Amino acid sequence: MLETMNFLANAPATAWTHQAIRKIEAEKNRSADTHLYRVPLPEQWGIQVYLKDESTHRSGSLKHRLARSLFLFGLVNGWIAEGTTVVEASSGSTAVSEAYFAQILGLPFIAVMPRSTSGEKIALIEQYGGTCHFVETSGEIYAAAQQLAGQTGGHYMDQFTYAERATDWRGNNNIAESIFEQLALEVHPLPRWIVVGAGTGGTSATIGRYLRYNCFPTQLAVVDPENSAFYPGWHNGDPNFATGMASRIEGIGRPRMEPSFVPSVIDTMMQVPDAASIAAMEQLRSLAGLNAGPSTGTNLWGVWQLAADMMARGEHGSIVSLMCDSGDRYDASYNDPAWLRAKGLDPAPYARTITNFFATGKWSAQSAQNSF
Repeated sequence: MLETMNFLANAPATAWTHQAIRKIEAEKNRSADTHLYRVPLPEQWGIQVYLKDESTHRSGSLKHRLARSLFLFGLVNGWIAEGTTVVEASSGSTAVSEAYFAQILGLPFIAVMPRSTSGEKIALIEQYGGTCHFVETSGEIYAAAQQLAGQTGGHYMDQFTYAERATDWRGNNNIAESIFEQLALEVHPLPRWIVVGAGTGGTSATIGRYLRYNCFPTQLAVVDPENSAFYPGWHNGDPNFATGMASRIEGIGRPRMEPSFVPSVIDTMMQVPDAASIAAMEQLRSLAGLNAGPSTGTNLWGVWQLAADMMARGEHGSIVSLMCDSGDRYDASYNDPAWLRAKGLDPAPYARTITNFFATGKWSAQSAQNSF
């Protein structure tokens, strides 16, 4: 009798979970795939560069895919139930996307983030019904999120641990599968390189595993901002490497090697100066009319170096990267010259490097120290 009563007591929670999963899957069904733009390059180079525009997701960034996967992962594991307060440690975009999905499910959401997070992202989190809890440095977000989850009886989503396992790397409409489907009719449908940044490490893990699973010749390059732990940790083979310093490029770079970062699936990494990310972000607007955030600039700084290397080797082919979010989220920061000066970020020398690259097809000695 007791077993029957326990079964009946759990039935409403199971029904709610089934309905929650259905709502998230229905949201995906309503969403078209994101665009894959071809960035204009001189025809004689024989190289095509594509940007997958993740800013067109409903919650506005690449993190929309991750948030959807993390919610499904939490639901099927029984960590999220009706009324559960969801807590996340995030520098912004993941929190925006998770707030969006929490609102769909009618769940309370708390984002733990550095006080320096852009005001535009904070406003979006609150627009979706989320609450922001601020800490002084990015290194404090983990413990604060865990503590808040304990105090509320909620669930700490912990993107930095679960990002690499919440997404099905074999396919199921993940970002890697989408890229290759959209390239099917292009001149070079199997790209020479895919270039991404690392925030949690989930995107690079998904793409790297997908490439190997399908036996594709495509190689994976990961770009990393200065002060981040990913590049030196990968370079030194130290999974516990930490800098203790926050990245100045929102959304990517971490003060420690995160558990979701999988170095073994990465073919090469590049460390990118923060001001170079700004220069490449600004150049994309004039080159292609695409208004992207600074992490997209980090990607492009790596893309241009790889393209120059391909030309130096006489190779033709394609390179794919991501437009992670829109520049509209950074009008009061990275798009503000006064803010850049206050942060000591001068993109001008790096803009000259890019200009020289487009004029000559060669990467200058000035930036060789940042290359792979």
